[in-house]
Amino acid sequence: MPRHILITNDDGIQSGFLHTLAKALSAHFRISIAAPAEEQSWIGRAVSRRRPVAVNACENLPCSCPAWTIDGTPTDCVNIALGHLLDQPPDAVVSGINIGYNTTVPLIYSSGTIAGALEGAFWGLPAFAVSQQIPDELFGQVTRDKGRLPGHWQQVLDENAAHAASLIERILHGTGTLPPSQRSNDAIVHNLNYPCQPRKPYETVLTVPAPLQELPFYRKAEATSFTFHFQPGEALPSHEKTDREAIEAGEVSHSILNFSALGRDLNH
Repeated sequence: MPRHILITNDDGIQSGFLHTLAKALSAHFRISIAAPAEEQSWIGRAVSRRRPVAVNACENLPCSCPAWTIDGTPTDCVNIALGHLLDQPPDAVVSGINIGYNTTVPLIYSSGTIAGALEGAFWGLPAFAVSQQIPDELFGQVTRDKGRLPGHWQQVLDENAAHAASLIERILHGTGTLPPSQRSNDAIVHNLNYPCQPRKPYETVLTVPAPLQELPFYRKAEATSFTFHFQPGEALPSHEKTDREAIEAGEVSHSILNFSALGRDLNH
């Protein structure tokens, strides 16, 4: 029987990017989906602690697979699916495809996409987050249209999703190895970021999250209120190739994020 993948995201269950990923993964795996009812971007690893979380079967998706729409965060989705909805643990959790990149240290810690994958890693499962850079002039339209892409951009997304599915299959089959500083029981997320114009043939490079000096995210709206406005921040120097450098070069960025290493002396 094919390996089983649980898919989630933070853009919501109606996102066209989620449907594209599900189609690509279904060529290699048996899939199930547990995704938020509404967009949950920038929410990190938030948990709906103080309210009931509604779960409903979802039968109107383009892919024919078990699917649930969950009125909660990406972390809620994966936790509820693993704890209650699936008969057996899946072979991996894949989160995405995110509308926009998830590069640099601050964005990684803010990302609901990363958090969905991380929840799977905390359950001891291989975990992957997949994100797609969008040109600035298209980003607003794509988010409003729930991941529907104009013109040739859907073909770009289709090809990137197919590449991601194949890469995930290779990693699960053991063709990739973990760096020596990582341990088999670490909470590891493979963070894959695709440029909007990837070089062909694809070149996947190992990267580190770019260190970033954040800029203010908020603009004053009224005397006592502020509204969110994203700014990309200023990259700081790094001695290793960063995720931001890779996608700017048209390469696929593969960062192996070890959340268990927080506070650990990696020299021991």
